[in-house]
Amino acid sequence: MADGRWTRIAVIGISAGFFSALFGVGGGIIIVPLLLMLLAYDPKIATATSLAAIVIMAAVGAGAHAALGNVDFGRAALIGIPAILGVQIGLWIKDRISSRILTLAFAALLVVVAIRMAVGG
Repeated sequence: MADGRWTRIAVIGISAGFFSALFGVGGGIIIVPLLLMLLAYDPKIATATSLAAIVIMAAVGAGAHAALGNVDFGRAALIGIPAILGVQIGLWIKDRISSRILTLAFAALLVVVAIRMAVGG
């Protein structure tokens, strides 16, 4: 991998970690778009790569927050365990749609979330 690609990957990682700590986001909202724009990843590979990176970021972040007493493990399990079913459904759908449709759907989701946050909804 060329030096410039390593630098861009490091910048993506630093950005994801920063925004993850600041806002609780990093994977889909930071890593995926940057992998698409800066490194021309296929959307499906960018998403899968992001999920793998999130495992590392989430473990470190959750451990640090747990040390501060900020983690409600019971509620985390109530969110995380059902999310396994959501992941399986999402993967099934993702395998059946084009990368272009996936990218457009993701962009639309981000726009809707941004508008809802901006208007307080």
